[in-house]
Amino acid sequence: MVTADLRSDTLTRPTLAMRAAMMEAEVGDDVYGEDPTVARLERRVAELLGHEAALFMPTGSMANQVGLRLHAGPGQEVITDHLAHVLRAELGAAAAFSGITTRSWVAERGRLDVDTALAVMVPDGGAYQVSTACVVVENTHNFGGGTVQPVEDMRRLREATLAAGVGVHLDGARLWNAHVASGVPLADYGACADTVSVCLSKGLGAPVGSVLAASAERIAQARVWRKRLGGGMRQVGLLAAAGLHAIDHHVERLAEDHARTRRTAEALAAVVPGVVDPAEVQTNILVLDVGAAGWGSAELVSRAGDAGVLGYPTDARHARYVWHLDVDDDMTDHAESVLLELLGSRR
Repeated sequence: MVTADLRSDTLTRPTLAMRAAMMEAEVGDDVYGEDPTVARLERRVAELLGHEAALFMPTGSMANQVGLRLHAGPGQEVITDHLAHVLRAELGAAAAFSGITTRSWVAERGRLDVDTALAVMVPDGGAYQVSTACVVVENTHNFGGGTVQPVEDMRRLREATLAAGVGVHLDGARLWNAHVASGVPLADYGACADTVSVCLSKGLGAPVGSVLAASAERIAQARVWRKRLGGGMRQVGLLAAAGLHAIDHHVERLAEDHARTRRTAEALAAVVPGVVDPAEVQTNILVLDVGAAGWGSAELVSRAGDAGVLGYPTDARHARYVWHLDVDDDMTDHAESVLLELLGSRR
């Protein structure tokens, strides 16, 4: 039986060419700053994002949390939308490790609402309110369904936060997808934030790793915080080589994932109206309102999984399916067939 594992784009496996690049990597001790392959990766990502420097991290969550810590300390706050990964999927790390509080606003599909963000922001709370130190923007937006944030909105937010003395962190775990879908250069997105995290182990197919980019001064501080959080790594050029290979070979092909996702959305919408609006499917993430077809998400995901289509229930009525490097046309056809049959059965 064909199996389409669409739980996440973190499930990609290194290609043979990537494994070869890893085997050939020149390595050194990265805690001492002596791994040449890591240094190449950091320079490459910093240049792509238009920042002075970058730091290789073992995980995206660590990259985000170090980024937030560079902006905010105990008793300060970070604000973002209610679906943001830093709020929903990082286990309260900002509070647990850094004493940072958070507030949020409701955002449809995770779309950045600049006016609302600015209304929530309190740059100087004085002696009676918590002061906002940072606004987080997620691009693309995971739980929003792969939403691409318009760069014009990001620029407007950046201008207002600069004037107010508030930082911006860009959670760009899937910024590569935003770049491919929109055609906006990575550096244009990077210019909209003080700190930017990007992930190598999602759609790009590296086995592990993220990179945080910022000013040289901030990255020097980030290196200290990475060590404090247990993220100091040694001969990690083996993994950095995978990241370099991914950037060289797997960015533009993200368009294939986007096309397969959109094709599936269109097929489902044609038969089961209300489950998904194909016009809202911009990248590789498909969030289905299975409640509109009479299903609970856990039941639908379980039944589809039994038929070889694996997904993730994001809440009681929504299920997420994510296309990636290891999902081909045959798997996509199978996913369409299974989901069409199940969703159409309770109309």
